[in-house]
Amino acid sequence: MRAVWLREFGGPEVLVAGDAPDPVPGPGQVLVDVAYANITFVETQFRSGAPSPFKPDLPVIPGNGVGGVVAAVGEGADPELAGKRIVSGMGGSGGYAERADVDAAGLFAVPDGLELDAAVALLADGRTATMMLRAAAPGPGERVLVEAAAGGVGTLLVQLAKAAGATVVAAAGGERKLALARELGADEAVDYGRPGWAEAVRGVDVVFDGVGGDIGRAAFGLLGKGGRMVSYGLSSGEWAGVPEERAAERGVVLVKPDPDPALRRSYTESALREAAAGRLRPVIGQRFPLERAADAHRAIETRATVGKTLLEVGR
Repeated sequence: MRAVWLREFGGPEVLVAGDAPDPVPGPGQVLVDVAYANITFVETQFRSGAPSPFKPDLPVIPGNGVGGVVAAVGEGADPELAGKRIVSGMGGSGGYAERADVDAAGLFAVPDGLELDAAVALLADGRTATMMLRAAAPGPGERVLVEAAAGGVGTLLVQLAKAAGATVVAAAGGERKLALARELGADEAVDYGRPGWAEAVRGVDVVFDGVGGDIGRAAFGLLGKGGRMVSYGLSSGEWAGVPEERAAERGVVLVKPDPDPALRRSYTESALREAAAGRLRPVIGQRFPLERAADAHRAIETRATVGKTLLEVGR
């Protein structure tokens, strides 16, 4: 099969397509013919050698999320899974390939009426957005600031917060991204690439911090007593790092989502159901063939992307 190899840490060019042995499903696993592979910002960090949650030994086939059709079933897995459309995490590696062996217990069935590419776009980002929304729990009439509002998670948070009855303030860089946020339902949009951007935003009740760094810290300053801030990303390269003591002084809660695996699974299932029902739309802004995984990483790192970036592996 064809796959993308990472043999050394470095820039996007270290991702090189080549041949790899076909995986064989072990006990409790299934073999998936991969149609789409999900790319996350964390994977670009791992490829570069920066600190990340995934640290397998090199060489490795990167990729943590796939969607496709179950081609074979290993011993102990349900034979009825054969032929089913599924999405699944890979435990940190193995996703940038034409075939993948996946633990059957971690599969998510793709609901009828939902396209496979949309399901893959929701696998990680839908879980994260739903988890952040439930943790901060914005209510009707509250003002919510969504950073990185044109990104994979941000586009979903705009929609989910709006559906919860909140007034949504979208923050992103550049008019193209702000226009997308408005299209998805944002009531206001501000360019955080401009100096003094926070001064254009009145106080907010909830901050969804997907950027961290100076932008996350500026967003924290917009919260008043009773406000909540939940951080889920660091596209700036660092977390906002707001001290608990400083938040307590201002009466702001730094929300920590519940890490319970069963809850996390339910968040993915919820996102898939909402999308199948037409109430949530994942934005797939870019698609690259498997052989151009390096270009996909390069686009993400240069902030040239909107929404989700997918690798198109097979049909």
